[in-house]
Amino acid sequence: MNKVVLIGCGNVGMSYAISLVYGNSFVDELVLIDINKNKAEGEALDLMHASSCSERRINIKAGDYSDCNDADIICIAAGRNQEVGETRHDLIDKNISVFRSIISEINKTNFSGIYLIATNPLDVMTYVTMKLSNAPAEKVIGSGTTLDTARLRYLISTELSINPRNIHAYVIGEHGDSEIIPWSNALIGLNPATKFLNKQTRNKILKDVRNSAYEIIKKKGNTAYGIGMCLKNLTDAIFNNSNSIFTVSVYNPKLKTCIGQPTIINRDGATKIMELDLDANEKQEFLASVKT
Repeated sequence: MNKVVLIGCGNVGMSYAISLVYGNSFVDELVLIDINKNKAEGEALDLMHASSCSERRINIKAGDYSDCNDADIICIAAGRNQEVGETRHDLIDKNISVFRSIISEINKTNFSGIYLIATNPLDVMTYVTMKLSNAPAEKVIGSGTTLDTARLRYLISTELSINPRNIHAYVIGEHGDSEIIPWSNALIGLNPATKFLNKQTRNKILKDVRNSAYEIIKKKGNTAYGIGMCLKNLTDAIFNNSNSIFTVSVYNPKLKTCIGQPTIINRDGATKIMELDLDANEKQEFLASVKT
């Protein structure tokens, strides 16, 4: 039985939850935990009703930290949201205190599964989780630049009228303003992306990828649907043991930090970082992002 415990029933957490329910996921049991117990109970009830319309039934309930004992994945989506005018870095102090509280409770259980982190600043909170939990590095996975990569492929597909599935390009580095697009590794089908996209267009795409969250937050107050789907896909890759590559944030011992890079994901967690062969400028930009 594949069991997920979701901690944090805000916009991101519930977008992840509904993606699991509607997306024909590999999850058998979903437990919701929130500091507001009534909200967790209400969301669980609402999701249970929605699950009757889904092809695959998931056992859903509101629970507590004792449910972590036999969980396979704990997804942490709790914390303060990024407000209009804030950067992700502005959330560091606020959300570290939240994580101290959450992970101290998890540490009282027998949980030995995989942490999936969605709280900003993403790379920092992934590192904090690894340190506070003492979990093996491969079992602490931040969503990293998976959403940024999805945005990149969407923007390229719109520009060129090509299905995103045929676009092989990544965003790497910090999930934040210093993230980079290594165009030297980007392919459209089997052709270099630079064959179809001039420098001006590439620069505009990078700017739009970096500014996407700010634009959405300014218009609707939060980003949720895209990251919800990315978390769902990561969950399925774990439970399906698919050896799929995602640009997640995991601990890189060479760099001594958690940072977004293409990584193989399966039932054991983040099993191998697939380091890209970057050109000289990209190496500089990537190391600057690591430093940030």
